[in-house]
Amino acid sequence: MKQLTLLLAVFVFTACDTTADLGKILGTVLGENGLTSTEISNGLKQALEIGIGKGSDLLAKPDGYYKSRYKILLPAEARKVTDRLQGVPGFSKLEENVLEKINRGAEDAATRAKPIFVNAIKSMSISDALGILKGDKDAATKYLERTTFQQLYNEFNPVIVTSLDKFNARTYWSDAVTTYNRIPLVDKADPNLDDYVTRMALNGLFAQVAQEELNIRNNIRARTTDLLRKVFAAQD
Repeated sequence: MKQLTLLLAVFVFTACDTTADLGKILGTVLGENGLTSTEISNGLKQALEIGIGKGSDLLAKPDGYYKSRYKILLPAEARKVTDRLQGVPGFSKLEENVLEKINRGAEDAATRAKPIFVNAIKSMSISDALGILKGDKDAATKYLERTTFQQLYNEFNPVIVTSLDKFNARTYWSDAVTTYNRIPLVDKADPNLDDYVTRMALNGLFAQVAQEELNIRNNIRARTTDLLRKVFAAQD
């Protein structure tokens, strides 16, 4: 009965002419579960904020990227540079040095990611919230990625650049690529790490948020507030 009630709630969204009509119908349909449309919307936003907070905090710790499943590896085309320069003085440990530097840069950037993500979910509508509640196990994360990735990229990329420069990663890699490009007959390599590291860092953040979303959906103990317990009980 509970799942039928919520499915009806989603269905009536298509039949409402005004926000007032929507509010009246939702009040009736959701009343049996003690849930209001506002509670559902706020609960989903709260769940996202918790997931974002935990995800970004975890990745911002030392080794949050570098020694985790989200470690940023060099793109395949960069391996030709590291392999070729292994015997060149000063570049014998090029790959591991670059990997550590770009992951430290991502960890540093993650410390400032939380408010960007939190601000991005404030525009979620009530219809979005209902769809997410009854959607796939990562529906909230997919919504966030679909609606905010480019905006987050635009704001996050300068942070990544600053962080990479803080650890001298861009200069170090650029010097290596410049040395490589001087080798006769090689295909020239791109010394720019910014775009790649930004996208990989964001992918890691979204993956961690998805993990926490799944935890909140499946683990009652992860629902750490009364609102979360009330809202997600409706999808159990």
